[in-house]
Amino acid sequence: MVQIDAIDAKPAPAGRRLNRLKAIEIDRLPTGFHADGGGLYLSVKPSGARSWIFRFHDNGRLRDMGLGPTHTVPLQTARRLALEARQARLAGIDPIARKSHARRQAAAEAARAVTFNKAAELYIDAHAAGWSNAKHAAQWRATLEAYAFPVIGRLPAADIDTAAVLEILQPIWTTKPETAGRVRGRVEAILDYAKSRGWRDGENPARWRGHLDHLLPSRAKVAKVEHHAALPYAEVMAFMERAAEIEAISAFALRFLILTAARTSEILGAKWDEIDLEARVWSIPAERMKARRAHRVPLSDQAMQILETVAPLRREDDSPVFPGQQPGRPLSNMAMLKLLARMGRSDVTAHGFRSAFRDWAAEETDFAREVAEMALAHAVGNQVEAAYRRGDLFAKRAELMAAWANYVAPSRG
Repeated sequence: MVQIDAIDAKPAPAGRRLNRLKAIEIDRLPTGFHADGGGLYLSVKPSGARSWIFRFHDNGRLRDMGLGPTHTVPLQTARRLALEARQARLAGIDPIARKSHARRQAAAEAARAVTFNKAAELYIDAHAAGWSNAKHAAQWRATLEAYAFPVIGRLPAADIDTAAVLEILQPIWTTKPETAGRVRGRVEAILDYAKSRGWRDGENPARWRGHLDHLLPSRAKVAKVEHHAALPYAEVMAFMERAAEIEAISAFALRFLILTAARTSEILGAKWDEIDLEARVWSIPAERMKARRAHRVPLSDQAMQILETVAPLRREDDSPVFPGQQPGRPLSNMAMLKLLARMGRSDVTAHGFRSAFRDWAAEETDFAREVAEMALAHAVGNQVEAAYRRGDLFAKRAELMAAWANYVAPSRG
């Protein structure tokens, strides 16, 4: 049996310095330190736990470096690790410091593998059980998918800085202040979570007080000077009820615009030969679309009811769906603005209802961002979203538009 070496034992003769232990002995040796030579020791605890230690003197101070347990690190591996440690010592390198540095590097590399998308999912999963409303988690995901993920989703959480946060917020800070505030708060919470998990360090670039408040106007001031006037989506149902009381072509056109989330020009230019009443589809040709791409609009029950109401005004297949005062001509560009003024809502624009729809889809539904973007005839342009462009997600958009119609114009029957 190998003798237990005292810590300050003198070196063994040259022929006995290395490889003094035998693999067959490892599991039988008693409690204590058992020298294999060259600074390598087998440590056996009273509990029976066995591990490898590389022991060396550093400026008169005895230091131990763990090499791992015997059930994981076999004798030959332990000898190789001890050799590497001796070689480091010979080169003037502290093997313990080198091991710590390697561990920190590995941790840093692991942290860089955690993207904002991943951190967000883990945050939501960790907190969802504590949220009283089951829809809250879906709203978090939808808002982040709409505004944050396209900008920073694939970035490592460790790399997200103030410039990246501003890239998310600046496009919506003045046009959608309420939504922008939610997005900022949610990004801040996720980045704090990432820091607590060791995936990033430093200050939170989404923090408002003492940071973003120096770079963006306060939401209170923004709300007073909002340029793209839009109703909060929660108020659209009441607006639709008021508009439904008005027997005017402009009122029917505005309600149809809200139900389809279409642009004003698309509504005013709509012709009967673009609409397939049986299939419940409005096909807008490319030349009338902003992006110059043909667009299909699924028609909800409520949208079909409006078409049935104005159908008696149809004169020809290519006549306008919403005719103006001149025969064969559509409503004027000012018709819906004048209607809004008559309703006492000059603070709202027709285009703003598209923003209300987009906010509602992000905040209140589980539909993917791409579905809402295609419903608005927006381009879906990055590589992650490219797969969606093999089709136009018509079936999913039909479900989305039906849900929107039921939200803003629910049946009273």
